[in-house]
Amino acid sequence: MTRRAPTDAVPPPGGLILGTRGSRLALAQSHWVEQELKRFAPGLEIHFRISRTSGDQDPERPLTSGEEMGIFVRQIEDALLRGEIDLGVHSLKDLPLEQPEELFLAAIPPREDPRDVLVLREGERLEDLPAGSRVGTGSPRRVGQLLGLRPDLRAAPIRGNVDTRLEKLARGEYDAIILAAAGLRRCGISPASCRAFSPEQMLPAPGQGALALEVRRDAVNLAAFLEQTLHDPPTAAAIEAERSFLRVLGGGCQMPVGALGTIDGEKLTLEGVVADPSGEKTARGKMEGAWSERIRLGEELGRKILASGGAPILGRLS
Repeated sequence: MTRRAPTDAVPPPGGLILGTRGSRLALAQSHWVEQELKRFAPGLEIHFRISRTSGDQDPERPLTSGEEMGIFVRQIEDALLRGEIDLGVHSLKDLPLEQPEELFLAAIPPREDPRDVLVLREGERLEDLPAGSRVGTGSPRRVGQLLGLRPDLRAAPIRGNVDTRLEKLARGEYDAIILAAAGLRRCGISPASCRAFSPEQMLPAPGQGALALEVRRDAVNLAAFLEQTLHDPPTAAAIEAERSFLRVLGGGCQMPVGALGTIDGEKLTLEGVVADPSGEKTARGKMEGAWSERIRLGEELGRKILASGGAPILGRLS
């Protein structure tokens, strides 16, 4: 999507310090934000401050607990609160459902491809994998939906950035790995054998493919500038529905929960799933309505899925 600078969009005086993680993907996302802002304000000076988050400091530790939500966010938020940076750039799926009182999301830009993709060492499709193949993913959400499609596969934990995971695949540590399409696209990576899962096969994490631009509440002028230039209301509405669905289920980016909201005109379609990591059971549902009712739709879908089998799945994992 190409946005035009509103006639009343006034860039903040002086330069901006943008806080980001140091991974290739995080830097690619932050450089995109930088380029977009400079498109609207060519003279704006933007400097990066790279934070090494607790998730980066121990890259081999499995992330399997709902308590881990925010592990890639906290240091950037702390830098915002201390006034060391002006703007935090996050992958929205990593953002906790609640922000510190002094901070808020000023803008959610247009979403990249939200789907998950299967990257294979040999072959081109999920069906090409022999029984017993080792598929790299540490996400309970992905594991549950993958084994629901192919219970004869073996899901194996994997950590590291996009490049590290692809290197592990190339070395033969895995027969295939699951990655986010958005991460590959933002990094400019096009694996030779890569196939996107359809939403019917695998629903993404709530917020997957979207960015969150976080500022201090007292940064009124900066917040207004970001809202006028980079904020995309349909993307934000879809993600608000997904996150309200997640909130009803208990929150946590490492829960076996997928959700995807899509906007068509004034209509919002929201799909959600709770998938047992064993692959044996799933609870899935869909709601449709006006996107002005996004919070209600998310909450209703959450309650519907809990009542139709989601509660026992989540209860076993708590």
